[in-house]
Amino acid sequence: MAASTRFALGVHILALLASRRDKAVTSETIAASANTNPAFVRRLLAQLHRAGLTKSQSGKGGGSQLAKRPKKISLLDILKAVDAGAIITPPKPMIENNCYVAANLAPVFRDITCEAETAFFARLSDVSLKDVVKSLKIKAAQS
Repeated sequence: MAASTRFALGVHILALLASRRDKAVTSETIAASANTNPAFVRRLLAQLHRAGLTKSQSGKGGGSQLAKRPKKISLLDILKAVDAGAIITPPKPMIENNCYVAANLAPVFRDITCEAETAFFARLSDVSLKDVVKSLKIKAAQS
């Protein structure tokens, strides 16, 4: 099972837009920065736009920009925009099976992962895009 890269790429896109707040950034520029396909970037930009996190302009000089100030965008906002849903999918209960593990693992697993997801989502809601950009600048200065 492959991990989704949509969230990481969503953060990358918005951090790049935040670092270039003075001008619109094209999907080609974003794709080159993230080393990915411009079509994939455009799909994520559409999701970010629907969530109210970006705005775009067409034509010459067009591209995408942030629709909100970076301190008003949390990592949880980005996750919900591009990769909504449960992080971990619990196993399906196997009621017809006589195995006590198969019959009872789903609710036990759900309780454990629900608690972990709650903590994960709480942490993401505490970190803003501004925090990410600030950390990027610190790391760049250290390099």
